[in-house]
This record gives sequence, C-alpha cells and structure tokens, in this order.
Amino acid sequence: MNDWLIGVSLAFVVVTATVAVLTRDPARQAAVLSAQGLGLAVLFAVLQAPDVALSQLAVGTALTPLLILLTVRKISRRAAEENEENRS
Repeated sequence: MNDWLIGVSLAFVVVTATVAVLTRDPARQAAVLSAQGLGLAVLFAVLQAPDVALSQLAVGTALTPLLILLTVRKISRRAAEENEENRS
C-alpha cells in the first residue's frame, strides 16, 4: 500500500508541475503551485518526513502562492493607474 501511495503522490506532483509550467496566467499558476505544494506535502508525509511535510505545507501551499497573488494584484493595480493617467 505504501508503494502505491508514493506512486500516486509522485504522479500528482509531476502532473501539477507540468501544468504549472504550461500555465500562462500568474494567478492560475499560483493556484496550481498551491496544489503542487499540497501534493509534495503528502509525498513527504508518505515518505515519513513529517517535519519537511509541515514546512512544505506552510511555505509551498500557503505562503508562496499568497505572495504571488499579492504581487500580481499590485502590478495590475499599478498598470491600471498608469493607463488612467495616460488617458487624461
């Protein structure tokens, strides 16, 4: 059963990594990276590395996608403000 879980987790990580590379929209990339982080956390837990799994869960699943989304939001706002200034 353990080998089956490792295989499924590894396949999920590979698929989400491929989707993250092929996704063009940064907001969607953040969502895919969050899913990949969750897959990696499960993989680390199955491989009996709970400390690494918890770190991955905090950083890879929550913090990094949040920072990407905040950056995209700030850049979008700044671009919208510049477009309004150029129109005036």
